[in-house]
Amino acid sequence: MGNRMIFVVSDSVGETAELVVKAAISQFRDMNTEIKRIPYVEDIATLNEVIAIAKEQKAIIVFTLVIQELRLHLHKEAEKHNVVIYDIIGPLIEKMANLYDISPSHEPGLVRQLDEDYFKKIEAIEFAVKYDDGRDPRGILRADIVLVGVSRTSKTPLSQYLAHKGIRVANVPLVPEVDPPEELFKVSSEKCFGLKISAEKLNNIRRERLKSLGLNDQAIYANIDRIKTELGHFEAIVEKIGCEVIDVSNKAVEETANIILSIKNKRKHI
Repeated sequence: MGNRMIFVVSDSVGETAELVVKAAISQFRDMNTEIKRIPYVEDIATLNEVIAIAKEQKAIIVFTLVIQELRLHLHKEAEKHNVVIYDIIGPLIEKMANLYDISPSHEPGLVRQLDEDYFKKIEAIEFAVKYDDGRDPRGILRADIVLVGVSRTSKTPLSQYLAHKGIRVANVPLVPEVDPPEELFKVSSEKCFGLKISAEKLNNIRRERLKSLGLNDQAIYANIDRIKTELGHFEAIVEKIGCEVIDVSNKAVEETANIILSIKNKRKHI
């Protein structure tokens, strides 16, 4: 017997329906099946043509049509011509509408907008990794947010947390012996956020960090005088930038992120 034909019809791309069909086909070994995808269906004439071909070839029509007029027409004509159809999304939309007493938009392509949000988030995560810890100062000018602070002020986890919300973040560590990148003084001060921390809190964090690495917690990295020097350098730089400063001494990453987002949203509406 020749190939069995399955038509995948959609008023959008049709990827969802094709994936479902392929999953179903995988359960039938040694069955020769051809999938013909027909995307972006916008008119009844196209549906009539597909129905006629499906009838001739004894094919199944699997579809994701959210435009109600097209769905109803396909159901009606398929029944008239004794063509087998399978509505993937329609019954679920109807059940959700009935259960929650809400009306669907019947607008094709909305799932792709969700996909765009997903890819935006992935791009932001990759951006945060690429421009973490001042690796490439060019990211400062491309970022939506620039975090500035001394070592161990949660710049990296905060960058990742914001990236999962689709925000591109670069972070810059400040060290007295190293001049900050010139890009830091070119970017808008409204994009920059300084992460302030008390000397005592930072001393405890750094000592614990050294212990976890099996190192001496009395090293210069955790020395209180050294820390105060670094924090003095930090204060001078953020004052020069003119950016917002957030005290993260006793704040969780989520709390700091919410403060930053709140400030950004307020500025949008000014």
